[in-house]
Amino acid sequence: MSLHDDAVAVLSTWTAPTPGEEALRERFLDHLREHDDAMLRECVPGHLTATTAVLSHDGAKVLLTLHPKAKMWLPMGGHCEISDTSLAAVALREAWEESGISGLRLLPGPLALDRHEVWCHPPRSWHLDVEYAAVAPAGAEAVMSDESLDLRWFPVDEIPELSDEATRRLAARGQATLSSGSRALG
Repeated sequence: MSLHDDAVAVLSTWTAPTPGEEALRERFLDHLREHDDAMLRECVPGHLTATTAVLSHDGAKVLLTLHPKAKMWLPMGGHCEISDTSLAAVALREAWEESGISGLRLLPGPLALDRHEVWCHPPRSWHLDVEYAAVAPAGAEAVMSDESLDLRWFPVDEIPELSDEATRRLAARGQATLSSGSRALG
């Protein structure tokens, strides 16, 4: 199965938690039908990306990067590569590359969708963001990559003002998913 096929399958079966995200899900699927290269950064009108909120082992904190272009605290994430085979794999790869944390465990997802304007193809291009969460092993130490100005753990309920609602929503959904999974295991 190609990355494009995986994205169609994931988005076709995902149940959006809000009417706004249902509209985005349909829009993302339309984009995939209209663009064979929808998964790649070269797709000028916009392209699918994957974002991952990296949570501490107990779900109390989220690791955010101070993004060099956006100048905001954001979760890990980025573009798909031609060698990627699934959106989940992209999400996990990006989380590992930008956090430096080995042994991340991806939670079942996606957890959210977001569409935002970016600078990939001036004057206007869009990231069609499929969002996941991952859990770091206990005692994990993040290592800042050259894709970040800073890298810090924040309590999920204390994400800095210099962030956005999509980040807050994703961190909260990741925390809730981890918590519900922990209760199911206990």
